[in-house]
Amino acid sequence: MTNMDMSQYLGAFLDEAGDNLKHLDDLILAVEKDQTDMDNIAEIFRSAHTLKGMSSTMGFDKMASLTHAMEDMLDSVRRGTYSLKAKDIDLLFRSLDTLQSMVDSIRNGGGDGSVETEDLVSAMKNAAKDVQTAEKKPEEGPSPGEEKEFSVQELQWISEASSLGLNVYEVRVSLSPDCLLKAARAYMVVSRLDEMGDIIKTVPPVEALENEEFDHEFIVYAATSRSLEQVREAVARISEVAGADVREVSRDSAVFAAARETVKLPEEETPPAGAGRKEKAPPSGGSVPPAPARPQRKSEAAKKTNQTVRVDIGRLDKLMNLVGELVIGRARIERLVQEAHLREFDEPLSQLGRISGDIQELVTKLRMVPVSFIFERFPRLVRDLSKTLGKEVELVMEGQETELDRTVIDEIGDPMVHVIRNSIDHGVETPAERKKAGKPEKGLIRISAYQEGSGVIIEVTDDGKGIDASKVRAKALANGTITEEESAAMSDEEVVNLIFLPGFSMAEKITDVSGRGVGMDAVKTKVESLGGQFDVSTEVGVGTRVFVRLPLTLAIVLALLIKVGDETYALPLENVEETILVKKENVKTVHGTPATLLRGDVLTLCDLAEMLGTSRSGEEESDEYPVVVVKTGKTGKTRIGFIVDELIGQQDIVIKSLGRFLSKIRGIAGATILGDGNVALILDVAGLYGR
Repeated sequence: MTNMDMSQYLGAFLDEAGDNLKHLDDLILAVEKDQTDMDNIAEIFRSAHTLKGMSSTMGFDKMASLTHAMEDMLDSVRRGTYSLKAKDIDLLFRSLDTLQSMVDSIRNGGGDGSVETEDLVSAMKNAAKDVQTAEKKPEEGPSPGEEKEFSVQELQWISEASSLGLNVYEVRVSLSPDCLLKAARAYMVVSRLDEMGDIIKTVPPVEALENEEFDHEFIVYAATSRSLEQVREAVARISEVAGADVREVSRDSAVFAAARETVKLPEEETPPAGAGRKEKAPPSGGSVPPAPARPQRKSEAAKKTNQTVRVDIGRLDKLMNLVGELVIGRARIERLVQEAHLREFDEPLSQLGRISGDIQELVTKLRMVPVSFIFERFPRLVRDLSKTLGKEVELVMEGQETELDRTVIDEIGDPMVHVIRNSIDHGVETPAERKKAGKPEKGLIRISAYQEGSGVIIEVTDDGKGIDASKVRAKALANGTITEEESAAMSDEEVVNLIFLPGFSMAEKITDVSGRGVGMDAVKTKVESLGGQFDVSTEVGVGTRVFVRLPLTLAIVLALLIKVGDETYALPLENVEETILVKKENVKTVHGTPATLLRGDVLTLCDLAEMLGTSRSGEEESDEYPVVVVKTGKTGKTRIGFIVDELIGQQDIVIKSLGRFLSKIRGIAGATILGDGNVALILDVAGLYGR
């Protein structure tokens, strides 16, 4: 028999493995808070089981071995013969980190063999070794009457299925005598039945099926709304299944009697077979738990909403580039038609503009992903850091459904991790310090995301000790960042902004968490390189608020075209507040800086020609300046007026990178191609003004 080439499935495996690991991370966090939640325990078991099957199929034996060890420990918990301890939770988290390392190694072209797993596997095997040894019996196939031996959890599932009007079937499967891959065929049968409903029990257990510790027969008990014939047909269609004997477990059978007794469900309140799910609710006086998530998630509505297709992000990038070329081409056609005064092209051009605009909007939406894509790593991060630092921290996340372009999401993940690490390490106090200050012993970190205008705001706030400007000032003086004269001239707000300088850190010593001075300056640089705004506001003893404003997309943006000298520049409209004309006689000098009054407020003016090192045109021909008022600085509330030569108008522009050698030029965010084919530089407001 020839070996199947599994490389074609590698991409799908990596995607599915990543999703399973994220799901497991959330589930284990939930179990750490409530170790009595058997639904979560069962879900962890199923996810680990899925990951084991996938990795085994792909030939990643170390990954399969580690997930198998997780299964063994969780199976004892699921059966009620073992209770998780704090060290077991840590063990599960370490296993997830190791599995993630394996996935990363595989994604980078390696395998899972370079990651050490022996200690973890041994520790998990020892954790539940005694109970597993006590309950372990050799499995050679379903013995007579063994199918009647259901655990308490399984009896509860049977009762819950009955209360939901589902049918419970015993499916006895016979494989062909010459079947070579018994485990694979058993897995296909169990998976097919799980798609149709929910698996209650297999005889022998799933572990034995996977290890081929059975002859050629096994039994599956499943709850489903499908008919007996549908179940039989679905199983019989699987290759190398010689027989599928399906019979319904009667509601007056010993199994249902045991289930009713287990959950104290009166016999007369059990709905008849085929009853609708909403016709009868569980009795209020009994001890039946709420309807489980397992049968509910198999609803038709859920299946309809989950009809999605995975698309390589590279293909979406290429599609976005093509849309960008379409936008540039449309702009060139519009300019040519305008110059030639061809009025008969107005209608088809309008239609082309509408269609290309719709395509642009659709492609942009295709690339949008919720910020939960990066938020989902934060609960684990907060949990690990708070344990490492001996602090108690509650994490609250809001607006996780807010969407951003995938490119922005990919770029902002690591900077946000820096911000949260800072909040826990430097912001939130220890329980003893908080108690002494009259605060709750558990600190609070709130991460909020919401859309505002054409951008997205992400705020990280903590109720910690805040940033003490006097301590920052002393630290800056001690390490020579500022002089005594500079310190005397700086306000507390300006002193706090020193934390954004490269290499500046308030940590007393270097640790695994902080102290190397590569945190906040890197965050600010990254946010501003994305065309965003970054700021920190703080109050001693109350807490700190970090503000990040990001553009929705980095590909195609609406910009204001301006002219300075002989060159045309683009300013992203996200940064533009308004455009005005300022008479020369109204320009005054305030502390050596030109300024004017705008609706009673002082507006600082900057000559863009001077900042860009170019000559101005038309200065003597007019007695007023065109001025672009832009938002910059602190949360975008500081306004600066850029003096320009001419305001051209608004236009969709496609942002093009300047390449590796020119990407570090301060004040330039990129370039775009205009309708006349010329290249215009895109100005970075934050970089130009230097704040």
